[in-house]
This record gives sequence, C-alpha cells and structure tokens, in this order.
Amino acid sequence: MAEKLAPEKRHSFVHNGNTVFEWDQTLDEVNMYIKRPMEVRPQQFHCVIRSNHLTFGIKGSPPFLDHDLAHPVKTDCSFWTIEDDIMHITLQKRDKGQMWASPLMGDGQLDPYAADIEQKRLMLQRFQEENPGFDFSQAQFTGNCPDPRTFMGGIRND
Repeated sequence: MAEKLAPEKRHSFVHNGNTVFEWDQTLDEVNMYIKRPMEVRPQQFHCVIRSNHLTFGIKGSPPFLDHDLAHPVKTDCSFWTIEDDIMHITLQKRDKGQMWASPLMGDGQLDPYAADIEQKRLMLQRFQEENPGFDFSQAQFTGNCPDPRTFMGGIRND
C-alpha cells in the first residue's frame, strides 16, 4: 500500500530550457536524478555531500552543481550511484517528514500549488507508515494540510 503513496512524477529544475535535474521526495529522503553524459565514464564523476552543501561534477572540471542544500541532511546515510545512465543522488533528510520545496537553496522551487500537493502526499505517507493495516491512497484533505513533522505529537522514530 505504501507504493500507492510514492511520488507520481518527478519535479524538474529547468534552466535556459535545459533540464538540470529531476527530483522527488519521501518522508525520509530527497532523490535527485541527473542524466549522465554518455562520453563521461562513471569513474570521472566527483560528488561531495555535506550536511548543508552538495558539490557534483567531473573530476578536474568546475562542478556542475555547487549549491547549498535547502535543508540539512544526514551525510552518513546520503550517497550517489549510477543507474541506467542516470546519476542518482540520495539525500537522507535530517528532519524526517519535512517537505522540501527544492533540493537546492533558491533554485527550482515548487510553486505553492505543487508544494501543497507534496505536503499532503507526505502526510498520507506518514499516516500509512504509522497505520500499515489501512489504505490511505484515496484519502483527501479539505483545507490546509498539517505539517507531517508536528501533527499530533510529531513523527514517531521507532
């Protein structure tokens, strides 16, 4: 049932008509997807994930991404891989349930409507996680959605 509440589609950060990266999020993590240039071998990539900063690029060249993160991450649980010619960066949220409007500070922010949809989806994921016997995939909120981090005592970490 939890997969029913997974992100339906990725958000795109587009600059000058080109997709810089796509991304999605769950209660626990933010995932970034960057199309790998075919002429670059996987061993040539360089990625440094700090609690508040991401640097990613090709060794010996200026970084492709060198930005502060929108929110802090757990560096010991964050990593990057290459899957089907897509660079996949997984950022483990330090504050589980926090809705990110973008992975990077100031770039590619979700519009208010998309941010509201994300907040609602994360809240339903929280309900599903805390009540595995129920199916929340068709549940809807009327009015403002509460913050999944703080609603009714906050997220349980058991």
